Amino acid sequence: MGKFIRRYALEIYTVLAMLFMVVTSFMIVLSTIRLFVVVFNFLFILHEWEEGAYPGGFVDLISSLIEVDLTDDLRRASRIPTGVFLVAVTLLPFIFDSIPLFSVTIAVYGCFEGFVHVMGIKIFGLKKKYTPGMVTALMEAVVGIGLICYLAVNHLAAWYDYVGGILLFFICFASMQKTLTLMVGIRYRDMPKLIQKQIKRMRER
Repeated sequence: MGKFIRRYALEIYTVLAMLFMVVTSFMIVLSTIRLFVVVFNFLFILHEWEEGAYPGGFVDLISSLIEVDLTDDLRRASRIPTGVFLVAVTLLPFIFDSIPLFSVTIAVYGCFEGFVHVMGIKIFGLKKKYTPGMVTALMEAVVGIGLICYLAVNHLAAWYDYVGGILLFFICFASMQKTLTLMVGIRYRDMPKLIQKQIKRMRER
């Protein structure tokens, strides 16, 4: 079972996320927050496949950054922490849609995805103005901005919700990233150094 999960982590996440959409389609009334979450969930599915398969290649960029040759099994297994993170960041604001902190968290994640993929063009020195997953990442960013605007205009979140939501996102995201780095055998605290080294290489070209 463990080997099956490691090999088909992306497919398993996709099935779970699609089941979530099927279930929500039978719900007669959804709050605006929950509608935002459903849209995010759909974009998360598309993003994972754009990033990892169609056209894919984002893992290859990360592999060149950390200077580690990843096996196919490790590439597939790396989707497990990501899938767990996505399930959590989706279910929390959906179940607790009256708690704005969780809504801020998923909105910030959407914005962060767009920022990271755009910055990736510079970090990796790509000739094409595209990183694998960027199209759906930018769509996530748009929805994230829309959700933040909705919360602000309707006075649904206080300042501590925004601060707490941002902190919660970075704590969860850092935990996911740390798990991924442990899987490939590097220390998470070395990531900033690796990024700086990559940027230096790009400048020397």
